[in-house]
Amino acid sequence: MYQFIDIHTHHPRHDVISPRMAGVHPWDAERGYELPNFEECDIVGEIGLDYCCKADRNMQRELFERQLLIASTIDKPVVIHNVRATEDILKILTRYPQLRGVLFHGFIGSQQQAESIVKRGYYLSFGDRSLRSPKSRNVIATTDIRRLFCETDDDPNLAIEEIYAEVAKIRNMTTEELLNAIETNYKTFFRNIDY
Repeated sequence: MYQFIDIHTHHPRHDVISPRMAGVHPWDAERGYELPNFEECDIVGEIGLDYCCKADRNMQRELFERQLLIASTIDKPVVIHNVRATEDILKILTRYPQLRGVLFHGFIGSQQQAESIVKRGYYLSFGDRSLRSPKSRNVIATTDIRRLFCETDDDPNLAIEEIYAEVAKIRNMTTEELLNAIETNYKTFFRNIDY
């Protein structure tokens, strides 16, 4: 029997695999913050850029790069928060080719953006908001299964099982097949971590 993996959630469950994250969100770039102890987490995140929030973009980029440098130094993957900043994020990420793994969470974007992200060996994660977007549903249907994860970040009331069921339906596969694929992705993302 497979166990569900919720790659990004703020409401972990004991019966679901959810990696521990630590990071400073781009919304907090202008506030006083202290970087967390990244050694105690599985993933550095969520970090990134949000060009719809009020935080200064230069400060966001500086914070993002500080955390990317730490993640690459301590060999941790990263979870990316991206709002209307895909081009800048991809440009910055090229300076950190040694990152263990890169995951764009809660993906809502175009087919072209998805292809650009996946082409670089990065991953996409889909949650409730992704499922409500017609263009993101198309991305779910066409993205290489080896680059796909599911999450419950956007809606704490939605069970991860519901996300898997809908993603499997979109991809015309069984939930068990999707579970198997995501388990493989998880091990690859963490470089064959035992869990």
